[in-house]
Amino acid sequence: MVSVSAWRLPQSRSDAPPHMTKTQISTTFEQVAVLLELDGANRFRVIAYQNASRALATLEEDLLSIVQENRITEIKGIGKGIGGLISEAVLQGSWGNLDELYAKIPPGLIQMTGIPSLGPKRVRLLYEELKIDSLEKLKYACENNQIASLQGFGPKSQEKYLEGIDLLNRYQGRNRLDIGLAYGRSLEDKISKIPNVVKAKLAGSARRMRETIGDLDIVLGAKPEYQDGIIREIMNFPGIAEVKGQGTSKISLILEAEMLAEPIGSSEMDIALSESLSERSANATIDAQIRIVNPETFPFTLAYFTGSKEHNIRMRQLAIDKGLRLNEFGLFSESEAGNKTGMEAAKNTLICSDESEIYKNLGMPWIPPELREDMGEIEAALEGNLPKLIEIGDLKGAFHNHTTSSDGAATLEEMANQAINLGWEYLGIADHSESLNIGGRQIGIPRDKMINQSIEIKKLNKYYQNENINFKLFHGSECDILSDGKLDYPLEIRNSLSHVIGSVHALGSWKNRDESTNTEFLIKAIEDPTFTILGHPTGRILQGREGFPIDMHAILRQMAEFNQDGILKAVEINASPYRLDLDWRFCKYAKELGVPICINPDAHDTQGLNDVWYGTKIARKGWLEDKDVLNTKTKSEIEILFGK
Repeated sequence: MVSVSAWRLPQSRSDAPPHMTKTQISTTFEQVAVLLELDGANRFRVIAYQNASRALATLEEDLLSIVQENRITEIKGIGKGIGGLISEAVLQGSWGNLDELYAKIPPGLIQMTGIPSLGPKRVRLLYEELKIDSLEKLKYACENNQIASLQGFGPKSQEKYLEGIDLLNRYQGRNRLDIGLAYGRSLEDKISKIPNVVKAKLAGSARRMRETIGDLDIVLGAKPEYQDGIIREIMNFPGIAEVKGQGTSKISLILEAEMLAEPIGSSEMDIALSESLSERSANATIDAQIRIVNPETFPFTLAYFTGSKEHNIRMRQLAIDKGLRLNEFGLFSESEAGNKTGMEAAKNTLICSDESEIYKNLGMPWIPPELREDMGEIEAALEGNLPKLIEIGDLKGAFHNHTTSSDGAATLEEMANQAINLGWEYLGIADHSESLNIGGRQIGIPRDKMINQSIEIKKLNKYYQNENINFKLFHGSECDILSDGKLDYPLEIRNSLSHVIGSVHALGSWKNRDESTNTEFLIKAIEDPTFTILGHPTGRILQGREGFPIDMHAILRQMAEFNQDGILKAVEINASPYRLDLDWRFCKYAKELGVPICINPDAHDTQGLNDVWYGTKIARKGWLEDKDVLNTKTKSEIEILFGK
């Protein structure tokens, strides 16, 4: 079971005002609102802290100036009482009597609020009725059918809570790739700008582009005489919630949202990162370790802490086979090292100016970090058969995107204009089909309205043609795969579309069936002549819900048979960082079978198109080259493939 740690009030790290930043205060108020709700406080008090948190989070003016000029209550959403608390935090670094509230609430209750669909109100009810104050007690109560009989709960609640506990256990201490990269890139950027830092590089699972990552690892190279000063600079960074440990060669930190206060850049990756953070809770933190080494040691330390552990073991064995020894400090003669270890053993290391020279000394080319999982990359490198991995610039469009006609936030023309700005040759529109309902509200496009979208797309395509703009909209649909494997919409409508993305959305029946039944029905959908692309194949939401059980290998084999007969059946990597589904572990298998992969952003607004950056990284991790990816083809090639 995951470990329990209570929330703590921030401590001032300054000798003069401001003792607390607006981000720290906003985060604290967000926590206070949850704690008050857990304590059964008046709803209006809860709302007051929620409003104050939001007001501070969006405040553009300098908070210290506002406090010093006694204008804090002029901010909409901040009353006299909370305004006084803000002034106290800023000017004195103290928090009134909030410490009593923080001490009062059992840490286990806070942890329970991390379970999807189990908010503070319900947690409080479980505590009052059944004395449940930990995940362990909640798990026991669910397994012994104690929750179902409570008013307002039921058997389905028990199932959801057990699933949520399992997810918390599995992902404790881990973050989605996009979140980890945002913090890691920000920390890397700040360290790189410190004078006398020769190199700073993000390592670990973030550099290998795992879909979820643990602690951040940063490797910093600097000459010994500058290292103490650099460490002092790092310790003064904004956004450090806590210093867990500090030495001459390693700093362990907990980073908070203020680390992200400054934008990193304007690349597609940076835009995608900023979009991902828009729904990031201000409560969230992430652990980071910074390793400080001499510049000549930097390549070895970077390679070591990039990992993976399995890849490193193979690398060390290759070194041994050559009479060498490899560690985080160097590559050196086994006989000269003798019984020495660590830095002492590496005193007479071979000089390697970068990682590629380490690999070269072991008889192979540099292996991209994404591939370093000991899944055949060592053998491929030794044989000279490493793939030429796909790049983001290879993409010429994408096929799974939404507009205001279903649940998108941008119009058809706005989405098209953004795709043109990205330099794409085409954009596939795939709004939801009519069966999709959420909360009793129809999300998908009714069949009688599909003709309207078709007319609009044809009109825009005519305009692009007349203006000699090398761009085209493809009119498709994200058709629901119904529980019996049939596709939504009548055959007549599906035949009129350029492409059909078949996706499962009503997960209830699929999650409650066995793998073989689900696989059978998915294959039935794929066999439909109008089916083109399998959308987010398992329906998973990273750290939110598991996908439904399917035999992905069997599905890919069936798709391969169609492609061998010249019938296009592709599978998407849903590039949303919430999904990254197809899982990268299946990409290599699809590639070997000749099943085309499609990197789709599943964009619901214009900025969402940038999510293809994440999808491309997952494709690289899955060994894919440009020839393996459907949307690296030109507009003319896609027209031929789609027959439109």
